[in-house]
Amino acid sequence: MLRRRPATPRFAITSESLDALFRSHAPGMAVFVARKTMDAGVAGDLVAETFAQAYMHRAQFRGATQEEAVGWLYGIARHQVSHFVRRDRAEARAVERLGIQRPHLSDAELERLEDLAGISDLRRRVASHLEDLSHEQQEALRLRILEEQSYEQMAQHLGINEQAVRARVSRGMRTLADRLKDETGDIQELM
Repeated sequence: MLRRRPATPRFAITSESLDALFRSHAPGMAVFVARKTMDAGVAGDLVAETFAQAYMHRAQFRGATQEEAVGWLYGIARHQVSHFVRRDRAEARAVERLGIQRPHLSDAELERLEDLAGISDLRRRVASHLEDLSHEQQEALRLRILEEQSYEQMAQHLGINEQAVRARVSRGMRTLADRLKDETGDIQELM
């Protein structure tokens, strides 16, 4: 006769377990998010939103262990970063233009988070590798990333078709990712 093994208790996402996860993993997650956004101030907001989303959607957690819960939280954090990068930059600029004050970390806290995330060093490395790209790729990345132009706007500005613009951006990003791969394993997500 086969004996059943006692089921291991499933890790539950509760307000208490989230509080414990926050205390143990929020600092590392803030560094993770700061490296993705290159903005220590935004990192604090996104980490807080990550845990708020985790609590609101706790019934969707399907893991069985605390380690799986941590992985689930980092997945939510990645989603928050993606959402910020795609949509919230324009909103953040509008909030600044209107003079609305967001809660901010102190200068010392921002500096500490930027140091932990190595943001200054990463910016220097990216800038150094950008200089190695062709002029066309540099210009395409500047227009797309810094000026946040659409591919259509870029095509008009550069006097080439949209497909060529997309190719320049893609090649430039791929080249940067390849050159930085050994230095930071997650540069493609960062960019």
